[in-house]
Amino acid sequence: MIKLIKSTFYKEPETKRELLKFISGAKQLSFGVQCELFEKKFKKWQGRSYCVFVNSGSSANLALIQALLNLGRLSKGDTVGFSACTWSTNVMPLIELGLVPIPVDVELDTLNVSSKQLKAVLKKHKLKALLLTNLLGLCGDIDEIARMCKAQHIVLLEDTCESLGSVYKGKKLGNFGFASTFSFYVGHHLSTIEGGAVCTDDKELASMLQIVRAHGWDRNLSLREQKRFRNTHKVNSPFYSRYTFYDLGFNMRPTEINGFLGAIQMKYVDEIVKQRQQNFLELAPLLYKNSTQYMPLRYTHMDVFSSFSFPLVCLSPKIRESIVVACVGKIEIRPIVGGSIVRQPFYRKYHTSVRCPNADIIHRRGLYFGNNPELTRKERITILNTFSIGAMK
Repeated sequence: MIKLIKSTFYKEPETKRELLKFISGAKQLSFGVQCELFEKKFKKWQGRSYCVFVNSGSSANLALIQALLNLGRLSKGDTVGFSACTWSTNVMPLIELGLVPIPVDVELDTLNVSSKQLKAVLKKHKLKALLLTNLLGLCGDIDEIARMCKAQHIVLLEDTCESLGSVYKGKKLGNFGFASTFSFYVGHHLSTIEGGAVCTDDKELASMLQIVRAHGWDRNLSLREQKRFRNTHKVNSPFYSRYTFYDLGFNMRPTEINGFLGAIQMKYVDEIVKQRQQNFLELAPLLYKNSTQYMPLRYTHMDVFSSFSFPLVCLSPKIRESIVVACVGKIEIRPIVGGSIVRQPFYRKYHTSVRCPNADIIHRRGLYFGNNPELTRKERITILNTFSIGAMK
């Protein structure tokens, strides 16, 4: 069986040896210097001014929306657009925190929102923000989307959990919006077992994210930022200052184990991205040339395509069913992320389902199998043979 996730980390034996040494000698395993070291390394690699490390990519989305509400950049009742084909915890924070989610359909050839789809939504709705999912390493014309958002004062946010390292028109995905979220869950590009982050160039947002991450207090802020908050709220007592809660928050702190793993894995991140792209470029021309079975996938517009997986949208549900059968016992496959989120039970419980025809096609006919940097040549051959067999049935 070719598993979606082959190992806990890249270079797992070496990483585990270093982790054992670290744990045996560590004086502290709650949030501390290792987490801060990873934040510094990751923000430098991503090319943004600030990185706030949290305990999951889902928490990163929730923390970002809560921080924007705390700062008054968003208000309850505001309309927020989201990619119709995405993961559940992109949309759940919008519902949970009192915002009005507006789905934006995607394009079938990129699986992502385009400026055309966004324009169609903006004719009907005035959006305050757009939470754009950079799905499976790809993007649409995100530069044009960013220009539209800027012109209409829409706060552009990027979920880049599945696209770490992908580059479009010379810029890494996750750097087009006001802020971006990342996941370091096992099986994603970079693993800290569980973990996530928010990156931004806005200092005020970064400080509020640190407050949201840790109960609403200021303990992980710089001394200068702590002084600013304490002066603003007239907190003069050293005794009470460490237990003063300045705004709404959660406990989303990662551990020093997560931070240590992240810092170690940063040594390999460029190698991981390169190998994922090489795997994809080797197999993609053979997989996607079968135009009688699969819809074409456009990826040549990407400078770097850091593929999370190999997505396939079949021309009919029957073809997908045959592929599912062909993969039994050979290749682990999954739906394309959460499919059309507006079809999911939680969404229909709280909001009227809106028709998103392309996301619906992906929901009914799509699947993916994993791309990871440890795929062997034998496994790549098995993949090609299996999908060829599945397509012919």
